[in-house]
Amino acid sequence: MNNKKIFENIINKKTPSKIIYQDKKITAFNDISPKAPIHILIIPNKFIKNLNKITKKNLKILSHMIYMSKKIAKKKKINKSGYRIIINCNKDGGQKIKYLHIHLIGGKKLKNF
Repeated sequence: MNNKKIFENIINKKTPSKIIYQDKKITAFNDISPKAPIHILIIPNKFIKNLNKITKKNLKILSHMIYMSKKIAKKKKINKSGYRIIINCNKDGGQKIKYLHIHLIGGKKLKNF
């Protein structure tokens, strides 16, 4: 199964996943290979390959993803101690799954890079 299909199956609840938040625009769920105690992926429900594919037409989805990152961080009680959001783009940027997603990471002191 390709990565796009895996995310689509999570959105449609065909693949088991710990969904943290879902609305008409986005789905947020726990990463299966967490890099910190809190590691949540936030994805658009409509496929966008990567950050380079954001246009004026779909810009609102990105702002909603970022806004909900903040809300989810508060729900997970990491908003005061701190957290990081990461969007990888293409191979050299570390994007392994060809589906736009935000990593929301926290729950411990993160290293600077």
